[in-house]
Amino acid sequence: MNLLTLTVSTGAILTTAYFTYGRWVAKKLELRDDVPTPACEINDGEDFVPTSAPYLFSQHFSAIAAAGPIVGPILAGIWFGWLPAVIWILIGCIFIGSVHDITSLIASVRHKARSIAEVVRENMSRRSYLLFLTFVWIALVYIIVAFTDLTAGTFAPTVPKATANATAEELAKFDANVAKKLAEGAAAASSSMMYLGLAIVMGFVLKYTKMSLNMATAIFMPLVLLTIWAGPMMPLTMPSLFGLTPTKTWDVLLLGYCFVASIVPVWALLQPRGFLGGYFLTVTIAAAFLGIVVGSFFGGVPEVKYPAFTSFAPLNAQGVPMPIFPILFVTIACGACSGFHSIISSGTSSKQLRVESDARPVAIGSMLLEGFVAVISLSCVMILNKSEATGSPDQIFASGVSIFIARLAQMANIEFDTARAYLFNFSLLAFATFIYDTLDVCTRLGRYVLQEVSGWQTRTGRNVCTLITLLPPLYLVLQTMTDPATGAVVPAWKIFWTLFGTANQMLAALTLLGVTVWLLRNGKTWWYTAVPAAFMIIVTMTSLGMFLFKWIKQLTSGGKFDPNGPLSSILFALSILLVIEAVVVISRNLKERSLARN
Repeated sequence: MNLLTLTVSTGAILTTAYFTYGRWVAKKLELRDDVPTPACEINDGEDFVPTSAPYLFSQHFSAIAAAGPIVGPILAGIWFGWLPAVIWILIGCIFIGSVHDITSLIASVRHKARSIAEVVRENMSRRSYLLFLTFVWIALVYIIVAFTDLTAGTFAPTVPKATANATAEELAKFDANVAKKLAEGAAAASSSMMYLGLAIVMGFVLKYTKMSLNMATAIFMPLVLLTIWAGPMMPLTMPSLFGLTPTKTWDVLLLGYCFVASIVPVWALLQPRGFLGGYFLTVTIAAAFLGIVVGSFFGGVPEVKYPAFTSFAPLNAQGVPMPIFPILFVTIACGACSGFHSIISSGTSSKQLRVESDARPVAIGSMLLEGFVAVISLSCVMILNKSEATGSPDQIFASGVSIFIARLAQMANIEFDTARAYLFNFSLLAFATFIYDTLDVCTRLGRYVLQEVSGWQTRTGRNVCTLITLLPPLYLVLQTMTDPATGAVVPAWKIFWTLFGTANQMLAALTLLGVTVWLLRNGKTWWYTAVPAAFMIIVTMTSLGMFLFKWIKQLTSGGKFDPNGPLSSILFALSILLVIEAVVVISRNLKERSLARN
């Protein structure tokens, strides 16, 4: 299979799914535009703001996509081959992810835009509610840690040391590659800071002037492209501050950004940054797809080199087998199914949904488009030889996308290498931009969770709950992480990614359980949420069980401390308790239905 066939066929499948299965699910939810949504009823100008479908779609898409549909498919493609990854992306995002996203959004809207945890409390029990909130908050902390460290690593990449026996020629080449990598990171950092400034300006312009959204888009999107051009000319190199490495300094600064971004009104940063980010991501993926099309017809797009399938249980860096079940399904979370989406749907998007019918394009449309992002990301692996697929996910993504889009530039008589150098920075900024959207939204949602539990809804409560949410990520990113098996220093995101994916997928399973109970109690069709919930519970419980087994084995053999061990045991226990609660409630309601019919 070539790239053109793959991307066109997957795009056609996802589009067909939107107009068929997506329409069927929306019909089962009985969307009504004659009932005011919470955004229209409350409309406080801060969190509850009625938002047009295109603006909310872009913001929602930007928030749910982030780096997940880039990193996960690239890692899974490298480990298992591109074919299993494509199959899971398509099945997952159509029959699980889309259902999960729209049901969590509508369930929240019909519960006064309260969180999915509140939906669980109303339809199950207070104990379920507290267990669910605890799970959500831990999952959010994991997301913040993983994506903060990924972004910091993009801005200030950690470079390897030269081998001791390298020749003078090899050392010169090594030093040149290091300098190039650091310059690319500094350019991406500079461009992204300017991008954030543009988002703030756009927010104030839309708030305090009569400028239309279309006019603002026409002005600010070209300015975003200008920041990419200006980034390499004004590189932002982070010094080592307070004894921290440049990467860890960026970690701290990014968490500081999260604090500010999560407490300001949504119109000041979240909405305009989300809109620009979503628009930027859409344009990036569309341009990459067009580049594949153009290259396929006129020559220039590399052929598929990577194996379609590698192994059912490839070995990781420590020589430990990674079984395709469940590792494939928890590695590709965003792009197939992601519990994080339910927090976005019920945390921010439900407070901005103007009419219920907008839920289909916002929730299902965004999920299916995210699946296509995952396919394009996977294409960046497919053009590599197996021996070449050794870089970090951001570098592989930027390299592949820059090759695809540079073929479009050639149509305008722009030299390929010149275009690719600019587009590499473009793609790195795109990668960092997607993560920004997740970071500040996650922090805001973590604050919502703590405020829900404590009832501390004052401005002081907002600040304190935000700070508490960020303290665990701050502690974790400042640690020097080592591989438990080898003791080698590794980035924090690599330590936490698989458990992050597992927690994320378990959150999706628990959300689907919650909405299943809600649908059942309201006499609605519920099998289309129950079946995906059961599958995801089996997947994630298997993955958590593997983590627990590995941790227990390390403890008994005197191995190095693995931070994933204690957390995986907590998540496992929370999951078991929540599943039991849900099964009891579902059984009770089915019995009541049966008695009522008789």
